[in-house]
Amino acid sequence: MLENIVFVIIGLVGLFFGGNWLVRGASNIAISFGISTLFIALTFVAVGTSMPEMLVSLQAALQGNSDLAIGNVVGSNIANIGLILGATGLIAPISVQAVLLLREIPIMILFTLFTTILTLDGVISRVDGILLMFSFVGFNTMFYFLAKQEQDTAARLLADMDEVPEKTKLNRKKEIGYLLGGIALLVVGSGFMVEGAVNIARAVGVSDLVIAVTMVAFGTSLPELAASLSAAFHKESDLAIGNVVGSNIANLLLILGVTAFVQPINVNTSEIQFEFLIMIAFAILLIPFARHQVLGRRESALFLGAYFAFVLYTFRDVIF
Repeated sequence: MLENIVFVIIGLVGLFFGGNWLVRGASNIAISFGISTLFIALTFVAVGTSMPEMLVSLQAALQGNSDLAIGNVVGSNIANIGLILGATGLIAPISVQAVLLLREIPIMILFTLFTTILTLDGVISRVDGILLMFSFVGFNTMFYFLAKQEQDTAARLLADMDEVPEKTKLNRKKEIGYLLGGIALLVVGSGFMVEGAVNIARAVGVSDLVIAVTMVAFGTSLPELAASLSAAFHKESDLAIGNVVGSNIANLLLILGVTAFVQPINVNTSEIQFEFLIMIAFAILLIPFARHQVLGRRESALFLGAYFAFVLYTFRDVIF
């Protein structure tokens, strides 16, 4: 037990430093290239912080533990919205760009529904996995060209106003080092955190599915939590919410896609159907709360409360 507690502490330390390094590197790289922070958050940061989910789901699928493989992704997406946005918004209200509300959030909801439909036959097959991976590539390709178009438009407007900004003197290699180092620390830190938490949970007789959608999902979502909290402290709202939306899309399309391609995932719909419905509900709840382009402390508290209610309900047999 003591060893597992030490693992949790080591994981927390790695997550703290990793989150700070990742936010610093990502935001400075975006500034140096003139790329929007939102684009960096929805792509590179989101994929980087989703690596723990990838490692856990792949390993679980190869070991024949489908409950852990699918539960990890579903639980992580619930935690990303309920826990991460809830905790982040309590620290500092999150400004939501109109473009994020009108484009990326509805796309995330559609991908959530699409993935849920693929599971209705009881398996995410290799064909499904290929379809999910192609969807991920298509989404990022589309988003890249849209971001580039918006960047070119902004540059032309600045040129017309004779307000072309000076070229930044940031050391890009150094900032890329911070970005990669931050991602590495987040992956390693979450790995220690997951191992310690899972061992403690199994010691008290909790099922694999419950562990997957709560303890493992919480552990693999810690990189997103660390990155978003750090972004909130640094007043980087685009990074904070973009990381969550991008990570949820990456979890559904990239992580499940790659995992299913390597090893088809059996889905026990009778046991995990409730968790899929909760994942869809949390995704849809982003629309009314983001309507005013800000996620305030009151709304954040509701997200956080809903997440803890979900966890308590999941652990009802153990608690009661």
